[in-house]
Amino acid sequence: MDKDNTKELCGKQEGGLPANEYFADEDFSGMDKLDIIFAMQEKFDTDVMRNRGLENESPEEWIQKQTLAMLSELAELIAEVNFKWWKNPRPVNVDNVREELVDILHFFVGMCNRSGMGSAELFERYIKKNEENFKRQYGKSAKHGYELSGRENADGTGADGTL
Repeated sequence: MDKDNTKELCGKQEGGLPANEYFADEDFSGMDKLDIIFAMQEKFDTDVMRNRGLENESPEEWIQKQTLAMLSELAELIAEVNFKWWKNPRPVNVDNVREELVDILHFFVGMCNRSGMGSAELFERYIKKNEENFKRQYGKSAKHGYELSGRENADGTGADGTL
């Protein structure tokens, strides 16, 4: 991940726009972007817990609340992309879509932090799951239900692995 401009994004002015004032004194140099997101979210969640009297929330209760918040953000996202097939579509506001995606990430990372899964573990688990998902799509998973009966795999082999 790109480490070159993280200090500019978080602690200094960039392009004439104000940076995040809550991290102006932080030095994120040497950290990748995912690590920075996790660190920023941890600080935010810690402040929310302290400021809202939620210090005694168990990880399970926190994740429940974060899940409900994420569902709310998912509803906002689906509303942005014309899911109501019974209505005339309106132009999609891509900026609003992106803002909703960031809101979803915000709650997702908060849940990762509360579950004890940091950015490194998330990355490792993602790599493994991505590989398994590809295996499933190519009919090569050991998990039942993903066989490609009668269809050719992307690598040119048949569902049984033969040419």
